[in-house]
Amino acid sequence: MIAADIMTKNVVTVTPDTTVTDIARLLMEKRISAVPVVENGRPVGIVSEGDLLRQVEPGAPRQPKWLELFFSRDTLAAEYIHAHARTARQIMTHGVVSVMEDTPISDIVDILEGKRIKRVPVVDIGGHVVGIVSRSNLLQALIARTRPPVTNGDEDTRIRNAYLAEIRAQAWAELPDEGNVIVDAGVVHLWGAVKSAEVRKAMTVAALNVPGVKGVEDHMGERLDPDAMTWGGWPAPPPA
Repeated sequence: MIAADIMTKNVVTVTPDTTVTDIARLLMEKRISAVPVVENGRPVGIVSEGDLLRQVEPGAPRQPKWLELFFSRDTLAAEYIHAHARTARQIMTHGVVSVMEDTPISDIVDILEGKRIKRVPVVDIGGHVVGIVSRSNLLQALIARTRPPVTNGDEDTRIRNAYLAEIRAQAWAELPDEGNVIVDAGVVHLWGAVKSAEVRKAMTVAALNVPGVKGVEDHMGERLDPDAMTWGGWPAPPPA
C-alpha cells in the first residue's frame, strides 16, 4: 500500500490568517485534531489541538515563577505566543513534513515515529496538498490487512475510486471521510459512523456491486444523535 490508498483526500485546511477561534471551531465541527496551514495550495505549517490548549487560560502560570530562571528567553517567548496568538500564522508549527502520493506506508510509519508526529500531509509533484495520512488511517490499514494481498495495488485503487464515485452519485448517501474507505486484496473495508441502519446497509450493497470486489468488511457504527457530539457503535480507531 501507498499513501494514495489510505489518505483522506478532502483535507480540511486553513490559511495563515485564519483566527485561532475559527480554528478551534473547525476542529470541533470536523472532529479532527489538527489542520494544515496552506498558502497558494502548499503547506506552510500545521496547527494542532495542543497548540490551542494554552489559549484556554492564557493568564494561568504553567510552572512556578522561579522555574522561569531555567528557561531561555526563546522558550518563554514561545509560551507567550501560544497563550496570546490570534491567527494561524502566529501559532502554527513550521517546517511541515510531507510525503508524496506514492510514498509506501512503511516509510510513512518511519516518518511518524522518527519525527514523533501524528499526521503528515500528502502533496503532489508541485507541492500542493492532495491528502493527509494520520495514525488512525494507518491503524485502519493495519486492521484491514489480515492476510497477504492477492491483488494488484492498482486494482485496489480502481475499486476504491469506483466505490467513492458511486457513493457521491447517490442522494441517500452520507459522503464518507475518504480515509474511512480502504481496499485491500479486493476487500472493501468501511469505517466511520452513519445516521441509520438503512444507509449503512446501502453503503455495503454499493461496495458489493463494484466490479472486482471480493468482499466487504463493515466496521461502521451508527450515529445516535446527528445534532449532538455523541456517537455510538464506533469501532474504528479514534479520529486523527
